[in-house]
Amino acid sequence: MLKYRDVAKKIQQAIYQQNLPKDTQLPNIEGLINQYQVSRTTIIKALNCLERHGVIYQVQGSGIFVRQPQKHGYLNFLESHGFSVDLNDAPNSAQVFNVDIVQPTSQVKQNLQCEDGEEVYFIKRLRKFEGKVYALERSYYRKKMVGYLNKEIAEHSIFSYIKDIFKINIGFSDKYFKAIKLDEQTADYLGLSAGDPALCVEEIFYTNTGEPFDFSTIIYHYDNAKFYVQSNSK
Repeated sequence: MLKYRDVAKKIQQAIYQQNLPKDTQLPNIEGLINQYQVSRTTIIKALNCLERHGVIYQVQGSGIFVRQPQKHGYLNFLESHGFSVDLNDAPNSAQVFNVDIVQPTSQVKQNLQCEDGEEVYFIKRLRKFEGKVYALERSYYRKKMVGYLNKEIAEHSIFSYIKDIFKINIGFSDKYFKAIKLDEQTADYLGLSAGDPALCVEEIFYTNTGEPFDFSTIIYHYDNAKFYVQSNSK
């Protein structure tokens, strides 16, 4: 992990662990340099990263302040880190149905830029939060990049696993949204009725070098799923 990202993560964890309320003033840049023992450039990059992600805001001449913390149980639609960060990877938050090695469909092959004959992992998971069904997730991972997956791994954060084991640095994602009506099979997974409305999100995740490694289709429970977006005018 890049140094400034590591420092940004530590500052964010400190804010959340101390449950600092909105508008709490953080130490100035010099104070943060001394606290984390890094360069001024690293601290400035870390603060800019946190500001882009809606964790803090900076007022020239006044200081660095905590922004409104995210509401409990809400998913950040602008991030590319998956469910586990926002929903805290709670126990039993993923019910795994499939972890299979398959040949990609034409859609999956196109989205992941797979070569001919390339195999992918197909994972189907029901995502839950505090005992309530949140979404049905169908994901495809390129086996040439993510060499091994099983059910035990899929019950937790796959992104954390592939960062640690395969050293994949997740860079960004493309998201496509559409409103749908549930088919009978999907409705059964979500505990809803066929024909009920749902939000369907297709997302392609890329490494920091722009190579796609995961294509997911997520169908959200219309009553249980909640989202938020934090924007900046800069």
